Amino acid sequence: MIRKIIHIDEEKCNGCGLCARACHESAIGIIDGKAKLLREDYCDGLGDCLPACPTNAISFVEKEAAAYDEAAVLENKKKLEAHSQLQQWPVQIKLVPINAPYFDDADLLIAADCTAYAYANFHQDFIKGKITLIGCPKLDSVDYSEKLIEIIRQNNIKSVTIVRMEVPCCGGIQNAAINAMKASGKFLPWQVYTISTDGRILA
Repeated sequence: MIRKIIHIDEEKCNGCGLCARACHESAIGIIDGKAKLLREDYCDGLGDCLPACPTNAISFVEKEAAAYDEAAVLENKKKLEAHSQLQQWPVQIKLVPINAPYFDDADLLIAADCTAYAYANFHQDFIKGKITLIGCPKLDSVDYSEKLIEIIRQNNIKSVTIVRMEVPCCGGIQNAAINAMKASGKFLPWQVYTISTDGRILA
């Protein structure tokens, strides 16, 4: 059938992966450093990926293509939910670069190390759709504020989510994140989640 789907210009693509994150159907993947339309029948033709692309490498075309298969997309989503939602590496605050393509237009998750172990559905409820930074101020014995200030200041961060444990030492990562947002000179939407030692969200 003739229908509207996306076309990716590989010469313009810089491999940032923002289109893949924006595609709710998981029709796009990054292969050999370039975005690819993995399956035509996963592309709904609505183009959520278009505004996410910083290089205008994505456009609409009308062509002979397999029909959009909503049932297959839903089944694929179920499979993906059982897998890691991590979108970048490294994740440790002290190791992550200050500038990276994945920070552009990113929702940032700043989490204490222990939270992913305490909260069972951490990937789906917190990591999914976000760029993840983790650390433990007690073990690292550092103030992450300076590094976080530069990440927020030098990149187009959309929002910040902070996840910490209820234990007092986790206050360090919350304070570092909040201080960094204030010192960056940017106004960002942000929220804090506190996880109990038995794996519940307290606030």
